[in-house]
Amino acid sequence: MNYPGRMALGILLALGVAHTAMAADEVNVSIGGTMAGKPLALHGYDPVAYFTDGKPVIGEARHTAVHNGAAYYFASADHKKAFESNPARYAPAYGGFCAFGVGVGKKFDGSPLFWTVSNDKLYLNVTADISRKFAEDLGGNIRKAEKNWRTIEHKAVGNL
Repeated sequence: MNYPGRMALGILLALGVAHTAMAADEVNVSIGGTMAGKPLALHGYDPVAYFTDGKPVIGEARHTAVHNGAAYYFASADHKKAFESNPARYAPAYGGFCAFGVGVGKKFDGSPLFWTVSNDKLYLNVTADISRKFAEDLGGNIRKAEKNWRTIEHKAVGNL
């Protein structure tokens, strides 16, 4: 194969690998990596703190756990241990995407600053206004999001 042909094949293969790696988008992650070699979930905030401290708390890289292919940071070793013993309890709903957005069939960035804990589950939203709108009909919005998540969970953000 000639040089331009090999180059084109290499580019196509690289794009195919990149597309495959990004196709799922089940967890909302930050661009870049972590020392754990995985993308960062929850913008580096500690998911356990929402339950124990009742507020968002920035985690530390020295307390890292990996779940569903994403790295989570924790404010303490105890929080990391709690998460590792029951990640389904502490990981944000809908992979950390905006819960209201999931309710309308989209995957918008969930901000760790706009959150609600309901029925022992952490829900993130994209802005304060959207968070208030989500809370106005919390049960109805959660039902819509639950229904849509089954359809969109494994779809790439760009395909919604």
